[in-house]
Amino acid sequence: MRTLLTTRQGGFSQGAFAGFNLATHVADDPRAVAANRALLATALPSPPHWLEQVHGVEVVELFSPASPDVVPPRADAAITRQAGVVCAVLTADCLPVLLCDREGSVVGAAHAGWRGLCGGVIERTVAAMACSPERLYAFLGPAIGPTAFVVGDEVRAVFLAVDAADSAAFRAQGEGKWLADLYALARERLRRLGVAQITGGQACTFRDAERFYSYRRDGSCGRMASLIWRSPEE
Repeated sequence: MRTLLTTRQGGFSQGAFAGFNLATHVADDPRAVAANRALLATALPSPPHWLEQVHGVEVVELFSPASPDVVPPRADAAITRQAGVVCAVLTADCLPVLLCDREGSVVGAAHAGWRGLCGGVIERTVAAMACSPERLYAFLGPAIGPTAFVVGDEVRAVFLAVDAADSAAFRAQGEGKWLADLYALARERLRRLGVAQITGGQACTFRDAERFYSYRRDGSCGRMASLIWRSPEE
């Protein structure tokens, strides 16, 4: 099993998207995005499967390397059991979650913003992997951190309607505002499923402008990729 996380450093994009933007939907120069994606591909066994992410909970299973002629599926997570097939999600504050089983026989990537987390994208991804949760490992990639992600009462209420225990992931800021901890919300969901091996969750895209894009911080910005695949030898 192999993983790769990009940052904003390097690449060919300019201006608000400088420099290693991998998203085609953010009004960046298409030629720069294509050059960035081509550079990324040199580090991968095959071109990554990009998704049309919609902050939902749909999961797709991938069976072969990506083809440039195929329209990206409308989903927020992908899994594969095939060696050399690359799962990828794009983020710029939302939480990327990478998963694999102990043997490296199945891997997955999920795009987990607050809507996806509350809706069950992690639970759907784990279910699609169809293996015992105790055998899974999870890595939480760079996301907006718990000292920067301000949400309103309505967001907290949606989470608490699903599980009142999620109140521990919100810190009051006054006047109907809360600091939300995406990392804590994701860890709690993984633990409820029985996934005990969880790493990552220390970075903050909002606070680290040198390394990370942040939609909350900048508005118009690029996207980073979190990728995972099975090695041919596994």
